[in-house]
Amino acid sequence: MQFEHSAQEILSRLDELRAADAPTSGGHLLSYVYDPGVAGLDDLAGAAARKVQSLNGLDPTTFPSVATLERDLVALARSVLAEGVDGVVGSVTSGGTESCLLAVKSARDSWRAATGRDDRPTLVIGSTAHAAFVKAAHYLDLRLRVVPVDPDTCRLRPESVAAALDESVALVVASTPSYPHGALDPVDEIAEVCAEQGVPVHVDGCIGAWVLPWWPGAEDRPAWDLRVPGVASLSVDLHKYGYAPKGVSVLLYRDRDRHRRQWFATSAWPGYAVVNPTMLGSRTVMPVAAGWAVSRALGRSGFAELTGRIARAAEQLRKSVDAIDGLRVVGDPVGPLLAVATDEGAAPEGRVDPHRWADAVKDLGWTLQPQPGRTQPDGTRLPRTTHLTITPVTESVVVELADALTAAADTVRAVPGAQAPADFVAAARQIRPEDLTSENCAAVLSMVGLDPAAGLGGPMAELLALIEALPEPVAERLLVEFLARFMD
Repeated sequence: MQFEHSAQEILSRLDELRAADAPTSGGHLLSYVYDPGVAGLDDLAGAAARKVQSLNGLDPTTFPSVATLERDLVALARSVLAEGVDGVVGSVTSGGTESCLLAVKSARDSWRAATGRDDRPTLVIGSTAHAAFVKAAHYLDLRLRVVPVDPDTCRLRPESVAAALDESVALVVASTPSYPHGALDPVDEIAEVCAEQGVPVHVDGCIGAWVLPWWPGAEDRPAWDLRVPGVASLSVDLHKYGYAPKGVSVLLYRDRDRHRRQWFATSAWPGYAVVNPTMLGSRTVMPVAAGWAVSRALGRSGFAELTGRIARAAEQLRKSVDAIDGLRVVGDPVGPLLAVATDEGAAPEGRVDPHRWADAVKDLGWTLQPQPGRTQPDGTRLPRTTHLTITPVTESVVVELADALTAAADTVRAVPGAQAPADFVAAARQIRPEDLTSENCAAVLSMVGLDPAAGLGGPMAELLALIEALPEPVAERLLVEFLARFMD
């Protein structure tokens, strides 16, 4: 067969396209990717993935190797996150979002089975819980009850959870840690107040559960995983600190009945019986095999060693931020995440806006992740921050990075933070949801100088200011339109 383009032409074009991407190795991108900095690990993962490239995870009875790979990964997660707990089972999913969706589906269906009701139960989350749970409530038609976190520690307070509970609550979510601020919710205390009313808890450990078991001082912290009575399920991503390619996650349950309620099965059609443990039917096995290979290569000792590198880098970066006038680390994070905000205790001329700072750091060759400020349901305010995800490779560049953080702060100190134009915000508040058509949204984007064709390569401070100031439905619709047009 004659190919239209040669392999060399195709791969060369792919190299050209990849040249525009943020770097995924070397430690200069502090979000989205998790570089272990271990020679040969990516090659091993790629080789393992290629060996199962032709398989279909739809039917493990036809491809029993799929069942073995997933069984091994679940067993490993169980040994780390449910030590000594009998009856724990689980599934491998395509990522944290799917794990969260399935945990919520299982809780919804378990609530309906227990109550005999077929209406909409309630999902209770902290205001710092991952957006995947907002998505789960939206997709699965649950009422969402958002509980404010402590504005100083950014942790979910047990007494606030207790006040949010009633007979409609199917699940409460605790984070270990929360993505925005790296705050470790008090899972044991939250589970205790929930158990008093018979409400299960899901622990979202997607980003932290594969480092916290080996983090310095882990033995002195209260349990936060499935060893805690009242924790019904737990999610952990192996494509984060398991160093597997996207996307592979593990979702564990305390008991089989709750696990089975995440499944879908039907024989109500003339084709083969459809029995799916996850959202997808046909699905690739490549990330599963890659995650399996990486976990076997590293073993628990390897994960512990890599976690030690992260912890040392995190400690060094925290000290560096603490030494920068005008900035502060938010709360007391535990694990590989830091959030940095303006030090309001500094004199106005000494303060550093975290979004201006992130833009200045990017000019020096490093990409941080700015996060908008947010008013909680009780009126307290979580400040605008800049987020850093720290990985093992960060240790090798930590001195260079710390110098860049300091130099960037010096260039923007006393520069006022970006603010959305007041007249534009006032006009946006008058927009009716039914007026948010694709063309109207494109016109609004043009008004504020956002061109989807150009992407978001420039300063982010002004965009974040818009997100902070606009009504949520307007901001969300504009973001959808921007990204959709970028990809059209």
